[in-house]
Amino acid sequence: MSDRRRSYDRAADALRPVALEPGFVRTATGSALISMGETRVICTASVEESVPRWMAGRGKGWVTAEYGMLPASTGKRKQRDSGTGRIDGRSVEIQRLIGRSLRGVVDFAALGERTVYIDCDVLQADGGTRCASITGGFVALALACERLVREGKLARAPLTGTVAAVSAGVVGGAPLLDLDYREDSSAEVDANVVMTGDGGLVEVQATAERTPLSRAHLDDLLGLAADGIAVLRAAQDAAIAAGRAIDTARAAAAEGR
Repeated sequence: MSDRRRSYDRAADALRPVALEPGFVRTATGSALISMGETRVICTASVEESVPRWMAGRGKGWVTAEYGMLPASTGKRKQRDSGTGRIDGRSVEIQRLIGRSLRGVVDFAALGERTVYIDCDVLQADGGTRCASITGGFVALALACERLVREGKLARAPLTGTVAAVSAGVVGGAPLLDLDYREDSSAEVDANVVMTGDGGLVEVQATAERTPLSRAHLDDLLGLAADGIAVLRAAQDAAIAAGRAIDTARAAAAEGR
């Protein structure tokens, strides 16, 4: 690896500083602002009491996601999709990944015929935005489900587990966890790992830029990712508990008006 230090003077197996602020968007059914180092993403969950036409009448719900980068998120202004008349291919691929990842831990029958939209808007990008979106998106989804239960719209939360994601890669021959942009742009291997709380792999996206990825290196990266996701799970649990307290306080204040 280069003799340059990692951001935040991290070890190879360390995450960047992680912060999850629940209830960041008061008007959303569920929301969280996730920060992983300099990467920051607002994740919101909005609920509609209907499903796509192709699902109507089945008694099951749906979860879908949209992803976008704000114009100044990378320093150089990125044109809005509305200005081009279409969503760019990268955004389409990422929002499909987010949707697949979250749907993997949802009981659609328990959700009933309603749709939960997860919107992930990147405020600032320094690598790992798709992983941050999945991790923060789950918190927003969990808080939205808890609100539906509290409001009597659901008998129980329709979540079957938790899900989080983190990047890993090989830079200068060394396996590293949670790559920032500088590391990602020079990595020989770049991987995004999505994992459930019980260790199940939802998706692994791994690409070798110059040197083919060996089985040993893949195992190293999956091991790093599993350890990192365990830390992210704890952060998610704490954020959901804090969000629950915020929602309870807001509901009590509204009743006292």
